Amino acid sequence: MKKLSLKTKYLLVASLYFIVATYSWAYKYFTDRYRNYRIFEKVYWHERAQVNLYSVYPSEYHAIDSNHFGPLFGILIAPFALLPNAVGMLLFNLLNAFLFVWAIYLLPLTAKRRLAIMLVCLIEFANSVHSIQVNPIIAVLIILSFLMVEKGKTVWASLFIVMGTLIKLYPVSGLAFFMFSKNKLKFIVSALLWTIILFCLPMLISSPQFILQSYADWYHALVEKNANNVTLTTSQDLCIMGIFRRITANPDLPNLPFLVFGAAVFLMGLFRFSQYHSLKFRMYILSSALMTVVLFSTSSEPPTYIIAVTGATIWLFLQEKPFSSVNLVLLVSLILITGLGMTDAVPKLIRKSVVEPLQLKVWPPAIIWLIMSYELIFKKFKDADFMTSERLL
Repeated sequence: MKKLSLKTKYLLVASLYFIVATYSWAYKYFTDRYRNYRIFEKVYWHERAQVNLYSVYPSEYHAIDSNHFGPLFGILIAPFALLPNAVGMLLFNLLNAFLFVWAIYLLPLTAKRRLAIMLVCLIEFANSVHSIQVNPIIAVLIILSFLMVEKGKTVWASLFIVMGTLIKLYPVSGLAFFMFSKNKLKFIVSALLWTIILFCLPMLISSPQFILQSYADWYHALVEKNANNVTLTTSQDLCIMGIFRRITANPDLPNLPFLVFGAAVFLMGLFRFSQYHSLKFRMYILSSALMTVVLFSTSSEPPTYIIAVTGATIWLFLQEKPFSSVNLVLLVSLILITGLGMTDAVPKLIRKSVVEPLQLKVWPPAIIWLIMSYELIFKKFKDADFMTSERLL
């Protein structure tokens, strides 16, 4: 029997992403369980009508929930909001799939390693699009900002960072890639220009006064959300601080010491200028940027982990031997505990009594982050044969 070519395998795995995206759409739409998409598309309509973007609208959302994206999100979601929900939601899910597959395809690794990354991330991608979320696109924006810096396309890199930050804050971690830019002045100027342009862009469908007020409202909404997340019963707070809050049963445990620790560790790696020559080191920073923003955010919830898992998986396949005994344990833990731990694949009794109280979903990426951070700070890096831009298509 003829073996499948690597190109065919790659296309088959890519097709799985589109199948998952389509199935998630069908399940959510035909069971009328698409609250998140209702919130998303209403950002555009509320922006046009100039009504508060962050208030609760139970009759429109069919739930007690609210928007937490920046005003720029109204522009991003506009092409989908203008369509019937059935069509808009399907296309939105398919866009998540296309962009995620494309971003992984662009990584400077061998095709086999990129294929492996796609396979490992598939479960977490399914978790995200099953909830009709924008998180895969957020991961893509961080990856693309890194890749554009690598290619010397500073204007594009700064665009992706600013765009993502004004939508969901997480891509602000892409500012770390500024350190790798060969034209730092151009990076700063283009970032400032994009900030002005994208900050004002929503005014085209609304008014300057309303958009300025909306940015202030967004800040207050995020502060309130953070306060609500820091409890022992929320489905969010899936972060390192959340682990300690659950273990100690102390909802008043402050975030600041953990945030200082996370920032210090990240910067200690980033400031190892002597290692900048190594693409492998720079990709470690990419992995760290993807993971740190999730592991140290009280807003992290199960669908957010496509961002962190992507970073963790890239790190695993940057190893000389990704299937060594230690790495294999980490890989299996990432799939079974982080990927499946909070799904129906695990009996409800175990989920409610063990997985959720102990925040087990966070543990595998947190352990990987600690190992990776140690290596970032102390390891001497050199590139390997699998650091390549080999292309299949």
